[in-house]
Amino acid sequence: MKVVPRRCIADPQLNLYQYTVIDEYSRYRVLGAYAEQNTFSSADLLNKVVAHFARKGIAVECVQTDNGFEFTNRFSGSQRNLETHFEATARQLEIRHKLIRPNTPRHNGKVERSRREDQKRFYDSHRFYSLVDLGGQLATHQNRSNSRPMRPLHWAAPREVLSSFTVQYV
Repeated sequence: MKVVPRRCIADPQLNLYQYTVIDEYSRYRVLGAYAEQNTFSSADLLNKVVAHFARKGIAVECVQTDNGFEFTNRFSGSQRNLETHFEATARQLEIRHKLIRPNTPRHNGKVERSRREDQKRFYDSHRFYSLVDLGGQLATHQNRSNSRPMRPLHWAAPREVLSSFTVQYV
C-alpha cells in the first residue's frame, strides 16, 4: 500500500491510496486505487486480483503481505485473535495468506522497488482530481508497467512472461 503524495492530489481534503500486487514469477503487477487504507480495501483488491488472474487462466494460491492493520490483527493487543476482513476473504477464496516476518525488509524488496519506479515514472508527473481519476490513470500506468522489459526477466516484459506461463500450463 502506498499513500498517494499530497502534491499529486488537487483536492486537499482528499486522501488516496495505491495498493500494489506483484506476481512473484512474472513480476506482473495489478494496481488498485482506494480512498481508504483498511482491511476492506485490501479484501476488495484481493477479489479483483483473483478475478483478473482467473481471466488469464491462473489461479491465485498464496498471497504474502506485511503485518499492517489492513491485512492482519497479528500485532493488535486486544484483537490479536480476530480475523480481519482481508483474512476472511483469503480463507473464503481458499488462498493461503503468508505474513512477512517482522524486521525482514528484504522480503519487501520487489514492492519497494516497484514503489520507487511508480514515484519516478508516475507520481512525479501526474495530478489526480478524484478517486475515479486516479483509478483511470493507474490502469494506464499498470498497462505500461506490465509492458516494459525488465532486467530480472532477461529483458522480457511481465506481460510476456505471464503469457508464456499461461500458454504452457493452462
